[in-house]
Amino acid sequence: MENESRPWGVYEVLYDGDDCKVKKITVNPGESPSYQYHYKRNEHWIIVAGEGKAKINDEIQDLKCGSTVFIPVEVKHTIINTSSTIKLVFIEIQTGSYFGEDDIVRLEDRYGRA
Repeated sequence: MENESRPWGVYEVLYDGDDCKVKKITVNPGESPSYQYHYKRNEHWIIVAGEGKAKINDEIQDLKCGSTVFIPVEVKHTIINTSSTIKLVFIEIQTGSYFGEDDIVRLEDRYGRA
């Protein structure tokens, strides 16, 4: 399946169907994907390794192994790896009507993609 490197880490597509898309996402120490939202998909995150924080509509939530986060359509979100040495790994399950990478609306991005 698909495996993509990003400035903040990497994601691997585990399943890509008509009903959902499942990714394994690894965020490098001290990194964070863009603060973003989507028009056509919900996301459900399950933390499987490491610790960090989720920023959901400007509210911060602590994360550790076993934590879950649900992000509805059009809700602003990002995940932050707060460790300086350990990778943060989570499974992302996308549900909705479209799962393409072009359904990302970036609001803030430390890598100049917003």
